Amino acid sequence: MKTKQLFIYAAAVLLTACGGKAPQITPTSYKTLTISKSDITVPLKYSATLKGTSDVTIKPQISGQLMEVCITEGQQVKKGQVLFRIDSRDAQLELESAEANLLAAQASESTAKLEFESNTNLFSKGIVSRYVLESSENSYKQAQAAVAQYKAIANRARVNLGYCTITAPVAGVIGSIPVFAGDQVNASTYLTMVSGNAQMYAEFSVSESVLEERAQESAGSQGNMSDFPDVTFLFKNGTEYTRKGRITSITGTVDRTTGALTCKATFPNPDGVLYSGIQGTVVIPIDVKDVMVVPQNAVVRLQNKNLVYKVGADSCAYSAIVTIAGFGSERDLVVTSGLEVGDVIVTEGANNVYEGQRVLF
Repeated sequence: MKTKQLFIYAAAVLLTACGGKAPQITPTSYKTLTISKSDITVPLKYSATLKGTSDVTIKPQISGQLMEVCITEGQQVKKGQVLFRIDSRDAQLELESAEANLLAAQASESTAKLEFESNTNLFSKGIVSRYVLESSENSYKQAQAAVAQYKAIANRARVNLGYCTITAPVAGVIGSIPVFAGDQVNASTYLTMVSGNAQMYAEFSVSESVLEERAQESAGSQGNMSDFPDVTFLFKNGTEYTRKGRITSITGTVDRTTGALTCKATFPNPDGVLYSGIQGTVVIPIDVKDVMVVPQNAVVRLQNKNLVYKVGADSCAYSAIVTIAGFGSERDLVVTSGLEVGDVIVTEGANNVYEGQRVLF
């Protein structure tokens, strides 16, 4: 950008009762910019909420009294680590009863098998009738079915006994624990959440137009995730997370109400400083090429209009309405209409310029 120093000379004629004084010339310094096209990196910002890539809600699968809470809120746990214990006495008795019934059924099966084998031998010698043979065969099949049934009952009792010890399905951090030892719990009772925080993702919405622009810039790709650069995460206090993230998920449908797609950016979290539920901002740096860029202090906002002051051939400043793109950097704005390449505009001090004010180079 090329800047120049402008000097404006204001003549003040002071009249007094004794007569007029000679005009006094006061120079005022301004900076100008000659408009050209350039490239700019635009930080697109989106509100986001962090979640663990494998957040798991923990609820019991059987009813009973909670006997022990084995973890604390915020504790880092390993996969398979014991979290809670539920009273297992009833489940243990059910398993023992099922196993006893299974043993009895297996004994009956053995007896039925022996009788069937004996009748088969006797039938081959013509000692017993076919009716006796088939009856013994049916009894044997019924005994086999009973064994299968009691095996299933015993297995179910064994599973229910296992449900009395609740373990972590993933490695991560324990969330809030609203229950205490002694509480009665059932399948709908929320115990806690294990947030798998080795990696965290930030969920946010991106407008369809942004993806279309990325597709055009990427030689006709469909706005793939690989087209996006590394992104950053800003905490609510403005602090930037030290590690970069990548956009790893974009929904395939557009929300009809907002015209946006839901995206997820994944951030590594080896130090465990990110937690589920943290709110902040995802910043995507987008490169915009061959556009007219002006500093923000060159634009004067008047009601719902954006004005700049162009310096005419007569060295006077004239206001021009410009259209500003919906994106820009922290210091610069992108002008889409109202200016031409080669125009000269006032930058610093634009708020103090008035229409037709003479500007001398």
